Amino acid sequence: MPSSDTGTQVASHNRTGEIALALPRPRRALGRLARQGAWTRQRRLVVDTIILGAVGAVAAQVFNLLLGWSSAIFLGGLAGYHPPGLPSEGGRPLEIVGAHGLWLVPVAITLGGLIVGVLTTWLAPEAEGHGTDAVARAFHQAGGSLRARVAPVKLLASAITIGSGGSAGREGPIALVAAGIGSWYADFTKRDDRDRRVLLLVGAAAGLSAVFRSPIGAALFVIEVLYAEMEFESGVLLYATLAAIIAYALNGMIVGWGALFVVPPIAELRRPLDYGWFAILGIVAGVLATALPVVFYRVRDAFHALPVHPAFKPAIGGLLTGLIALVLPQIIGGGYGWVQRAIDGDLAFSVLLVLALVKIVAMSLTVASGGSGGVFAPSLFAGAMLGGACASLAHLPPGPFVVVGMAAVFAGAAHVPIATMMMVTEMTGGYTLLVPAALAVMLSYLVQMRLSSRLRYRSVYEAQVANRSESPAHHSQHLETALRILRERELTNVGDVGEVDLVRLLRVGIPVEMAGGQRLVVGVVPESSAIAGRTIAHTGRRLGGVETNIIAILREDHLIVPHVDTVFRPGDGLVLVAADDAVDQLGTVLELWS
Repeated sequence: MPSSDTGTQVASHNRTGEIALALPRPRRALGRLARQGAWTRQRRLVVDTIILGAVGAVAAQVFNLLLGWSSAIFLGGLAGYHPPGLPSEGGRPLEIVGAHGLWLVPVAITLGGLIVGVLTTWLAPEAEGHGTDAVARAFHQAGGSLRARVAPVKLLASAITIGSGGSAGREGPIALVAAGIGSWYADFTKRDDRDRRVLLLVGAAAGLSAVFRSPIGAALFVIEVLYAEMEFESGVLLYATLAAIIAYALNGMIVGWGALFVVPPIAELRRPLDYGWFAILGIVAGVLATALPVVFYRVRDAFHALPVHPAFKPAIGGLLTGLIALVLPQIIGGGYGWVQRAIDGDLAFSVLLVLALVKIVAMSLTVASGGSGGVFAPSLFAGAMLGGACASLAHLPPGPFVVVGMAAVFAGAAHVPIATMMMVTEMTGGYTLLVPAALAVMLSYLVQMRLSSRLRYRSVYEAQVANRSESPAHHSQHLETALRILRERELTNVGDVGEVDLVRLLRVGIPVEMAGGQRLVVGVVPESSAIAGRTIAHTGRRLGGVETNIIAILREDHLIVPHVDTVFRPGDGLVLVAADDAVDQLGTVLELWS
């Protein structure tokens, strides 16, 4: 792709959605148009963000209202049971058991699961599960698109699941509901995929901020949860933060500005040894965070294999959850009232330890069976109980350890250390705990990443991709980068080809000759190849004894920019540059397209 003072070529999408090479345009005119377009787009997105911030606050209020009604009907009316609530949300810190004891709790949870199973199976299957995965999947795979019916179905199904006593939380539902509104708004205003993805995340940030009173943490969460590694969708941060702040402000005008949890004053940590117990908590939290996704998805797989109609599976999960609740009613719902009691030091060591483990099982039975609810609150619950047990063991005040434990377990299990640290800090007002929380969170994250590296289920969010280069949302951008690298290194004269689909050109076997006696080729890695399962670093970019320059990897119709630690998988298509007279040697490790 030659370049000159008057023109250049970039990758673009043609009308069929295929990657093509755009024709040259004058550089100055192109730069001016790009700047004008970027400014217009930015102004429009700011207006969109303000609107979605307000709508997110309304959605959160509607969801909380439905949740209150559902709880009053199922748990209060049918079972006669009232779990302790958060004073900051108007709840009472006391557990109230009706005249029939806990015996009707399994009935309430089972009935709720049955209703939810019918709703999600016949109206919107995307509404089952914890919701955040659906948002990540829409961002990566569907251009930010969610069906319009998903938001109302998810709103109702999640309110019934949690309100009837299912062991689930509010983060997944409100994230999916508000993200669905953002997606619908993008369709209504006729936006392209790039803007739709932004508005999807902006809506999710607004809803999360209003529900959890955590504007900064919510904005960070939606851009961090997309990736399993330490990557962020940084281009969305400005808009997500603005929407989260607007939603937080509007929500605060209705319900108040205080943190969700009340944490007693925390003494400053002045000695290095004071951090020792937080380090221990972080390591243990990493172990628990490793087990959490494994348990959750093993239960999911077991329910998938169950020879029962999908509509009845949430009811079975609800029944099993209800049976556990007969012995440990603390696992009912999100359990935030019990977290507050753990902060206050009202729970014994043995109870705390058991709850940290059993909550994960109850959450899995409720959500992985097809129920509709989030995994954030149950994971925080498990971490809170683990932190409280650690404090009890060390004979230290429970508040700081409960708060740090909440952050440490979820940060590891979900691979979102930065966002979780901020969300928990904002939810508890425990800003003086930022340093010990950072220590425990990072240790938990590192331990979890190390222990889960060879496991099938590494994160509680299955739709995460490793990094931006693995996301289909960025494949065309990465292809443009790869082509620009080729041009700037003056390795090719692909510009002579004109406006064509480069990959299709290679697939049909038409050679693309290059300067300096080189050729651009594509080959597929067969299962028997010597490079299958090896990283690029291990091969030294020498394939079949030939020195190559690997430009891109085509994996399941997606394009990945290669890194030194990228592993070659059977079926991968490698776009590479090699000496023309050595191309045949590549046939020893690749099935060549050209």
